Amino acid sequence: QVQLVESGGGLVETGGSLRLSCVASGSTFVNIPMAWYRQGPGNQRTLVAGITASSGVTKYLDSVKGRFTISRDNANNIATVYLQMDNLKPDDTAVYYCNGWSLRFAWGQGTQVSVSS
Repeated sequence: QVQLVESGGGLVETGGSLRLSCVASGSTFVNIPMAWYRQGPGNQRTLVAGITASSGVTKYLDSVKGRFTISRDNANNIATVYLQMDNLKPDDTAVYYCNGWSLRFAWGQGTQVSVSS
């Protein structure tokens, strides 16, 4: 059974930092590229950052380059994906989700990130 559980969101001031975590249960996830997505109020869900299975390649939304860092850990056949977010801006306010980068599964509940100005 596959399951995605995100955590680590919260309310921070502009310039603050947060570290999001996603536990992807199910052996499938350790072998596929993973990504973080976000959906702001009134907006479509968009890809924020992606990482290959071996962590050899990463890709970022232009607006978060240099501020966000995606990483992953495949220990014990469980994929844990992280998103370190620094120098946060109000425009980063959104619900953040993780899922496969191209092959996607049922979405988790997401984690709310709110950045105050």
